[in-house]
Amino acid sequence: MSPPSVSVAGVSVRFGDRTALHRVDLEARSGELVALTGPNGSGKTTLLRVILGLTEPSEGTVRISGTPTADLTTRERARRIAWVPQEELPRDNVRVLHYVLYGRYAHQPSFGPESAQDREIASGALAEVGLADRADQGVFELSGGERQRLLLARSLAQEAPVLLLDEPTAHLDIGFQLDLLERVRGLVQGRGVCAIAALHDLNLAGRFADRVVVLSHGRRVADGNPAEVLTPPLLREVWGVDADLKRDPRSGQTYLLPRRLSDAARGGIARGVRRGPVHVVGGGGAAGPLLRALADEQYALTAGALPLLDSDSEACEELGVPYVAEIPFAPLSDEVRARHRAMMDAARAIVVAPFAVGPTNLANLEDLAGRASSVPVLVLDPTPGAVRDFTGGRATELLRQLAAEGAVGVPDASAMLRILSEKLSGAA
Repeated sequence: MSPPSVSVAGVSVRFGDRTALHRVDLEARSGELVALTGPNGSGKTTLLRVILGLTEPSEGTVRISGTPTADLTTRERARRIAWVPQEELPRDNVRVLHYVLYGRYAHQPSFGPESAQDREIASGALAEVGLADRADQGVFELSGGERQRLLLARSLAQEAPVLLLDEPTAHLDIGFQLDLLERVRGLVQGRGVCAIAALHDLNLAGRFADRVVVLSHGRRVADGNPAEVLTPPLLREVWGVDADLKRDPRSGQTYLLPRRLSDAARGGIARGVRRGPVHVVGGGGAAGPLLRALADEQYALTAGALPLLDSDSEACEELGVPYVAEIPFAPLSDEVRARHRAMMDAARAIVVAPFAVGPTNLANLEDLAGRASSVPVLVLDPTPGAVRDFTGGRATELLRQLAAEGAVGVPDASAMLRILSEKLSGAA
């Protein structure tokens, strides 16, 4: 028998003193769709990043078709694994066909142009996801659901035997969710692709997946066919939700109908919602310890704006914290800034980590202007006078203005937690 398309053996991942994954095992084969599910912060995205080779495991091994991921070059990995992220904001309004051609780079000679075969494969991928008639339009003209299909088409153009999807249905309405997963299901059956998809919606997982793998606190707690795994006792144990098991009379498939929070979970979740949301502004690893301290105290959290692959964005993914992402080394776009301001508008308190400020992320400080008059704003300053301003003094000026508006300087995470508790205690 040929080796599994993906083999994860005894993988653990640690970030400092926090364990994101604990000795996880997982196998997936060609022609199989595996749904990876679990609560926020359970380790789903971390596991996908380990398989992809973006996060190095602290222990254990990952093999792709029998070859350790660590032995593969970046180009070799791109030929074997295709990646559909939860979200990707195009920087330029390139033609849809050109965007799909990005998926052919791993098959092209270095600095070589695309071939007629590359264009034929990219056009075929667009046809498979129902976007052939949009090939000459700009990517900015596509809807959110169409952009997700575009990411899927780019992955298909890679012609990789393994497809990883991180919450591909997030931010999509139910029609686009069904459409996208039906297309992934068709690729698995038609092309023999091995697909692993992180999904929050358990009923979608049960409808489309061959197997469901459940993570909780970084551990694999269930692995099997949907009917065996998705049960009321598991939902109560892992998600803290009481549910009824129903059966669709037309398809015969079972589905879960959530009724209420379990008594054991109700108190803790309610406390977390009362104590937040707290929005954390950071970058470059400065926010990670603060996010973990706040998460441990059951605060509801958001964060941003952070570059993709930044260690703070990795901390958000590890903890299940929603955040606004930007392309690395790029100035914050108007769309990213608008989404970041919306998160700050929804926050009941804002924490500013001691992050290095340069021209690309200066907007994070600019968009804080005036907020200290309406919500508590805490500015971490563990080493007063430390040089973190690479904007010719503009960042320092903005921090002084923030202090004049009422922002509170705090020296460390302990002081932050104490002040937040005082200001938000008992608030509805």
